[in-house]
Amino acid sequence: MTIFADTTACVGAGQCALVAGTLFDQDDDGIVVVLDPDPTAQDEIAAAVRAASLCPARAIRVADR
Repeated sequence: MTIFADTTACVGAGQCALVAGTLFDQDDDGIVVVLDPDPTAQDEIAAAVRAASLCPARAIRVADR
């Protein structure tokens, strides 16, 4: 799986960093930063999918490689 984040759509809600802190962070302006764009562990992939579903701006997408 690959994680994509649209930083122009991000509103800085921080849900991604809260539910998947090993995969996401926020920059100084609160915008999403993807820490690991290609997670391999099943629990990380599940966390990435959850983060994408919780994003109010739909700025995160998780797709097959």
